[in-house]
Amino acid sequence: MSSTATAMLQESPPIEVARRDLPLCCPRPDAPVWNMHPRVYLPIEDEPHHEVACPYCGARYRLAN
Repeated sequence: MSSTATAMLQESPPIEVARRDLPLCCPRPDAPVWNMHPRVYLPIEDEPHHEVACPYCGARYRLAN
């Protein structure tokens, strides 16, 4: 992914996910380009603020209460 695309992801608001979406993985199964990088599982429920960023693409996720 280009640095421009990564910067745009970091500037956009986090993607809200619900507990029913756990375990959280990136890319998401409903992503238009689901194979843009290897699937990685993100332990969002273990994070203090329930927010996590994908180490590959920088997409940010927030667990909705």
